[in-house]
Amino acid sequence: MKEAFPDRGSRRCEDAAETQRLGEQLGAALEAGDVVVLDGPLGAGKTTLTQGIARGMGVRGRVTSPTFVIAREHRDPQGGPTLIHVDAYRLLGEGSAAADPVGALDALDLDSELEEAVVVAEWGGGLVEQIAGEYLFIHLDRTTAVVEDPEAEARIISWSRRGGA
Repeated sequence: MKEAFPDRGSRRCEDAAETQRLGEQLGAALEAGDVVVLDGPLGAGKTTLTQGIARGMGVRGRVTSPTFVIAREHRDPQGGPTLIHVDAYRLLGEGSAAADPVGALDALDLDSELEEAVVVAEWGGGLVEQIAGEYLFIHLDRTTAVVEDPEAEARIISWSRRGGA
């Protein structure tokens, strides 16, 4: 990942547009081989953040939740890395390929090689630790803002680089 995006931090995003802008900043800093894990409850904004990441990377295609297809590929028409958006919860569901996540991803018959793409994995804990030595872990917290103001659309997004040396 380019140094333009900090290895750790936290930001309160008041709405979907702010969440996407943060994603866009991150997407502009991502490089082939980077892996991002998105963690948070249903409705926290994981797909919304990924939409911004896609925009920052310059990839094409409508970014929607990969829940029903498990993984979606979005290509950059300018030749940059492909975005592979994965629903790891479904990929590694009960007793499936948890012992062999690379094999599970390979079985999806993706056109892109993982080391030549950026992988964004929703619910990626358990998968990413096995396919990447280093990754960016992002937690999306909607609860704190809603407790403060039940009408709030805000989320607190925290991230840190994990693994590596």
